[in-house]
Amino acid sequence: MNSQHYPLNTLFKPEPSMKTWFRGGIALIIGFFLLFAYVPIVLFSDMPAEFSFIMLGGTLLLFVLLWYWVGLYYESMYYELREDEINWKRGVWFRTTGIVPYNRITNLDVRQGPFMRFLGISSLAIQTAGYSGQVASEIRIEAIVHAEELREVIRSMVRGSPAHDDGTGSGTQVSASSIPVDQQILSELK
Repeated sequence: MNSQHYPLNTLFKPEPSMKTWFRGGIALIIGFFLLFAYVPIVLFSDMPAEFSFIMLGGTLLLFVLLWYWVGLYYESMYYELREDEINWKRGVWFRTTGIVPYNRITNLDVRQGPFMRFLGISSLAIQTAGYSGQVASEIRIEAIVHAEELREVIRSMVRGSPAHDDGTGSGTQVSASSIPVDQQILSELK
């Protein structure tokens, strides 16, 4: 399937509004902390004023560092659709890269919270055969505008991938009936 927004073998990034989404979440969490922890401590405790200023300064420093980190994190994120797999990379301090073969994908879920809906972005959660019983996805393609289109592109690639690949990446198909059941189970567990 040809895609206008997600062509094969081309790197793409989340939408820049992802930074607004993440920073809004950080501001909300720090705002709740200040409202429900800092303000009551300052108003209803016998804490010295110096300690309250240190606490406020630490909170503001954390806010500034997280604000800056979001930009670095956004710049580190890349996705790529290939003929037989999805490649991804992200991370500021701890870099994570991964490959998700289309023949292992079991679920494609589009997720969108209220703030994401306001920004016009969604996330696509991709689960594979090894992760389908888990709460977490194998990969989440974050902050994309055309999530339904991307899901259809990946779905068409999943349908086009060989159902009984030998798992080596060689493209050689093996008939499931020619492999003993215990070997099939062992192969799936690996």
